[in-house]
Amino acid sequence: MSPHTTSTPRFLDAVRPDRTDWLELPPQRTSVRAARHALRTRLASWQVPEEVCANAVLLVSELVTNAVLHTLSQRILCGVQLMTDARFRLEVHDGDLTGRGIPERHPGLDDEGGRGLLLVREIADSWGITRSALTGGNAVWASLGTAS
Repeated sequence: MSPHTTSTPRFLDAVRPDRTDWLELPPQRTSVRAARHALRTRLASWQVPEEVCANAVLLVSELVTNAVLHTLSQRILCGVQLMTDARFRLEVHDGDLTGRGIPERHPGLDDEGGRGLLLVREIADSWGITRSALTGGNAVWASLGTAS
């Protein structure tokens, strides 16, 4: 078992474990790469088209980066579920108990960062932020279709 693997939490429907995958990540920058790699591998096994896979990898990269850089988490949970043959859902749960939520920034043209949630909004079919029943922190989710 990888150090980035945890037992299946219950936020995503785990009735079909072959269609659900979770990682438990430390709050470190290296977790972003681990999440991207694991998601790409899982989506390839589900035969998700490369363009859709690339968008999903970008989304998970942004969401895990936000959790690592902007929350006081001891761990981060990253999940993906194939909801139907044409749709999947990503979730990133942090452990930030401050109740601040993840701020949506409005970066200037010359700012190097601050566009993560703007990218999520543009790429995902739908997305949202709620409190995580698993960690007590934030749960950011996004759904995408599998058709390119």
